[in-house]
Amino acid sequence: MSDEQIQEKARELYAQLSGKISLPCTLHVSGTGNLPSYYPVTPLIAASVALAGIAVSQLVALKSDKHDTVTVDRRLASLWCKTSIRPEGWDIPPAWDSLAGDYATADGWIRLHTNAPVHRKVVETLLGKAENHEALALRVKMWKKAELEQAVVRAGGCAAQMFSPEEWQQHVQGKSLISEPLFQHSVSAKAALPQWELSPLQPLAGVKVLDLTRILAGPVATRFLAGLGAEVLRIDPFGWDEASQEADITLGKHCARLNLHNPQDRHRFEELLRDADVMVHGYRAGALHRLGYGSEKRRAIAPGLVDVCLNAYGWSGPWRERRGYDSLVQMSCGIAAQGMRLSGSHKPVPLPVQGLDHTTGYLMAAAVLHGLAQRMQTGQGSECRLSLARTACELMKNGASAACHEPLIESAEQDDFSSEPERTVWGNARRLLPPVHLENTTLRWRLPASPLGSAPASWR
Repeated sequence: MSDEQIQEKARELYAQLSGKISLPCTLHVSGTGNLPSYYPVTPLIAASVALAGIAVSQLVALKSDKHDTVTVDRRLASLWCKTSIRPEGWDIPPAWDSLAGDYATADGWIRLHTNAPVHRKVVETLLGKAENHEALALRVKMWKKAELEQAVVRAGGCAAQMFSPEEWQQHVQGKSLISEPLFQHSVSAKAALPQWELSPLQPLAGVKVLDLTRILAGPVATRFLAGLGAEVLRIDPFGWDEASQEADITLGKHCARLNLHNPQDRHRFEELLRDADVMVHGYRAGALHRLGYGSEKRRAIAPGLVDVCLNAYGWSGPWRERRGYDSLVQMSCGIAAQGMRLSGSHKPVPLPVQGLDHTTGYLMAAAVLHGLAQRMQTGQGSECRLSLARTACELMKNGASAACHEPLIESAEQDDFSSEPERTVWGNARRLLPPVHLENTTLRWRLPASPLGSAPASWR
C-alpha cells in the first residue's frame, strides 16, 4: 500500500471509532517499506498507530482549540511489533515455550499454545510429557485436528486448528463476527467533569489508568498511554509471569500484584478502581463478572470510568469466552492457511509479527483517548469492546496478495533507536524511537521497563 492508502485506512478506522467521515487533523506518513506478508499488515499497523495519534490530537484540541498535525512512521510502527528494546550486555528470554508451535495432525494442522505453565500442563496431561517439539509431534500426528482442539480447550488449554479463510467464513464463530463492529461502544451516566490539564507535551498527565491486561494487545495499549504521561498501574495475579515480554511492554508502568479472590486484595482493588479514570482489561467475556466486577459494578465503583476491554474471538457466538492469543486467532481465521497456500509452503505461514495484537493495542489506545474526550465534553463514562478476531477481519477483508512489496522491513538498525540509554533493572538498553509524533507532542516515558510485581498496588 502507498502512503495515501495508509491515510485512507486511517480515515476508515477513524470513521468506525467516531462515526465521522473526515479526519479532524492533517495526517502525514513517513518511512518506507513493508513487513514481508501476504496480507497488508504494515499498512494496517501504521493506520492504527495513526488513529491513536489522531485521537491524541483531538483530545488536546479540547483545550488548545488547535488540531496538531500527526505523522506516523510506517517503518518504526512495524518495528515496534517485533520488539521495541535492544539490550546492551544482557538477553531477553525466548518468546516461545519449547512445546509451543504448529503441529501436523492426521488430517491437517493445529497450533498448541503452551507459554503459560498451566496451558503446557494441559497439553502434557492429554499427550504425555515431552522433552521437545519433535517428540510431541509424533503423538499429535495420531489425532484429528478438531478432536485435539476440542480436548485441549475443554481441559482449559489453548489450541487452534487451522482453517482456510473460506472455512472460517462458514464457521459459526466466523459468521458471528460479521455483525460485530470494530469498536463496540456504549456510554454510561454522567459524572463530575474531570480537571485534566491536557497539556500538549504530556496530554495524559494526571490521568490514572488501571491496567488488567496480559500478553499482548492490552499491554501495547497501556504502554502507548504511559508515553503520553498517564499514570499506568498494571495489576497481575500472583504466579503470572511474562519473562519474555516484560522488558518490551512494561515501559512507563508500575507493576503490582493482587489476588482478586482474597478479601483484602479485593478491597484494595476497589480502592484503586474508585480513583481510576481509565480501566483497560483483557479478561474473557464474563470473567470479571464472575469475579464480582461486571460492567455495572465497575461503573458503580467508578462513575465516569473509561472502560476498554478485549477478548480473542469476539463478543458474540459460542467462542466468546474461549481462551486465545494472536497466533491462535491467525490459525483459526485463515491467515496462516492463506500464507501457506500463497507461499507454496508445506506448513502454516502466519504473519511475520503478532500483528493482530499490536494493531488491536493501538486501536484500544485510540478508544481510550476517544473515551477521555467524551468524558471531558459530556461527563459521561464509556465502555468499548474490541477483539483480535474482529481485527483479523479488518486485515483480511481486501484479501491477500502473492506479490512481495519492496523494500522489506526485516530488522532494526542503529538509527531506529534513541541515542539515550534506558536504565532497567536488567541492564542498559536502547528503545526504538516513537512510531508517531504530533507537532507539540512526542511519546516520552518517564519510567524504564520493570519486572511484573515490582511495585506496590497503589497510585503514586
